[in-house]
Amino acid sequence: MELIIIIIDMKRVLSVIFVFCFLIGVVNGQTITGGVQYSAQDALIELRNNIPEADFFLTSKNYVDTNHQENYSSLLKGITKLNDRTLGLFSDDTYAINYYNDPKHVWYYDKSGTLINTEIKTSLSYPYRSYKYTPEGELVNMSMRVSENETFIFSPLGKLLGHWVNENCYDESGKVIMTRKIVK
Repeated sequence: MELIIIIIDMKRVLSVIFVFCFLIGVVNGQTITGGVQYSAQDALIELRNNIPEADFFLTSKNYVDTNHQENYSSLLKGITKLNDRTLGLFSDDTYAINYYNDPKHVWYYDKSGTLINTEIKTSLSYPYRSYKYTPEGELVNMSMRVSENETFIFSPLGKLLGHWVNENCYDESGKVIMTRKIVK
């Protein structure tokens, strides 16, 4: 009987030692993260896999913002959420619409309500890829949305255009090229 008790106690001791060693490793700089991490090269490789094509029929249906007056006046009043869509206003007076019934597409319009770009998202959960096209179907850029606060943006030829981390967008040399205000 004593031998069995010693074996059980030895398992507990080994478990405690294992947990202790694990915690020491974390304290000494070995970090364990739950999210996915990408380098610029990893993001570009992922983006070049299975590039979706723009849907010309869907794009032509959205060539003009039929709710332009309501959308633009809402944006000027600071309203970004409407019953069936979310809006975004940019510093150059262009704006974006993301309809709740089609969350994988974002439509970008000029100030007069004419389509200038469409964006296709491959997923709605991070990490995901997105591709921006002209109304004629030409690829403008491609993005790897790693998380809510990190995005890599590349030209169609694979040049890094920007790397957003929180409020700052960096160029390929690490220089801040743009900032944004994140509203939650």
